[in-house]
Amino acid sequence: MASIPVFTSVPTGPAARGRAFGAAWRPRIEAAYTGYAKLFRVLGVTPEQVQDAGKRALEELGAWAPGLAEEVRGLASGAGLDTWQIAALNARTEILAAARAAGPTECSTVVVLPGDGAAPRTIQTWDWNETLREVPVVWVYEPEPGHVVRGFTEFGVLGKIGVNSAGLGVHFNILWHASDHPVVGVPVHAVARRILDEAGEVEHALDIAKSARLSASSIVTVVTYRDGRADVAGLELSPAGVGVTPPDSGGFYAHTNHFLDPAFSDGERLGPERPNTYHRLRLLQDRAGQLASPDLMERAQAMLGHSAAGEAPVCAHAGADEPLPNRSVTLATVSLDLAESRMTLHRGGPCQIASDTWQRV
Repeated sequence: MASIPVFTSVPTGPAARGRAFGAAWRPRIEAAYTGYAKLFRVLGVTPEQVQDAGKRALEELGAWAPGLAEEVRGLASGAGLDTWQIAALNARTEILAAARAAGPTECSTVVVLPGDGAAPRTIQTWDWNETLREVPVVWVYEPEPGHVVRGFTEFGVLGKIGVNSAGLGVHFNILWHASDHPVVGVPVHAVARRILDEAGEVEHALDIAKSARLSASSIVTVVTYRDGRADVAGLELSPAGVGVTPPDSGGFYAHTNHFLDPAFSDGERLGPERPNTYHRLRLLQDRAGQLASPDLMERAQAMLGHSAAGEAPVCAHAGADEPLPNRSVTLATVSLDLAESRMTLHRGGPCQIASDTWQRV
């Protein structure tokens, strides 16, 4: 199985960084846009609506984080695409929300705080549409001199999952809330990216999240480790506000694809349609002991769960009879090493992992 591509940026300015990335991966970024355009079309979103969403997202991003808007323009220039096309890639969650389409939605995240001064133990399955198998990429860059970010994202998308040299990491799952609306706001992927670029503490990450005017929902799990102190909080982003989900009293934290903060759970829209999000969360909670293991392979084994075996589909495989928009597949398994500011990744789901398929970045 091929490894996930890795790109290390040399330019430090946002426009130059974007241009260099876009030029280096032009065919892959074009393919990512083509793949999303097809998915949007199947969901009934017209090309005109995609263009309008991209332009609106860029406007919102420019007002909220001008440097990230410059990077989007640089990406478009390097890749030979219109700026609105790159902006639309970054706003793909917002476009889905505007279309009232949940799309593929089966990511599962676990963080354990050992409580003995050891670093947090994290793991996530990243599930998305099976037609987009080739979109993952790892981007290593310095938004500021000496502040290194290692980010797992998609070609053309600013950010998603990652870790920075300040001792902060981010996991990312999609959510769906009654307050989601079609007037596109700041892309949730840009919120995750800005947290990685700027924050070193949960409170700073929360301030960044609260400052964004959103139109779609997601859960950004923020985990930190510094001087033997570990912390984790789930920031449940929605247009109605930002909920906060703490770990339990034993330091165990898990999140799938529904709201857990009581202040926002009444607006939950995904769970009633896709109840496997509840089943997956219970499965992870039942395996808390195994997921607390310091051994990454053991944690990966605890993420096994297949619907065909009567289990919650933590490790997702699309059924042959499922419609295209719902064909969720686990495209990557990711763990963050907060002590070393590194990531360990595997292209594919936990059931495909062997000792030699991990990729450390």
